[in-house]
Amino acid sequence: MERLLCIWFGAGLLRPGPGTWGSIVAVGLGLLLHRIGHFPLLALATGLVIPLGFWAVRRHTAGMTDPDRPEIVIDEIGGQWVALLFPSFGFWMMGLPADSFPYPGWVAAFLFFRLFDIWKPGIVGRVDRRHDVRGVMVDDLWAGIFAGLATMVAAAAFHIPMML
Repeated sequence: MERLLCIWFGAGLLRPGPGTWGSIVAVGLGLLLHRIGHFPLLALATGLVIPLGFWAVRRHTAGMTDPDRPEIVIDEIGGQWVALLFPSFGFWMMGLPADSFPYPGWVAAFLFFRLFDIWKPGIVGRVDRRHDVRGVMVDDLWAGIFAGLATMVAAAAFHIPMML
């Protein structure tokens, strides 16, 4: 069961770039969750997948010298959903219907998440260099926070001049 969760039901076995495939799957599922239950359901799912990820990675990688294996993508699921929470919350607060998640928001969250997950600036890189179970999940959560913030800054940079 832990392995199935870690590879997110097979997404981590896709090549090339299992992390990117994991993020693509996460965006698709995130959009579906948003459509079904808007921000609250996406937030609930994110709040469940994060501790589940820590548990599954710890169990699956027990005894491995380097637990940060490319096929493990539950960290991408959690981090990508964190990034999607930012625009999802904004759309929810604006009163948009659940079936509306305009594409610039989720595309930006995806692109910024991949940027920060690959580039690993600052704390993302420091956590990643731990090479332990905690680092597997936490670096992607930081990348998700940075991606969410960058998405909101980009939205403001685009929308504020339009309103002037």
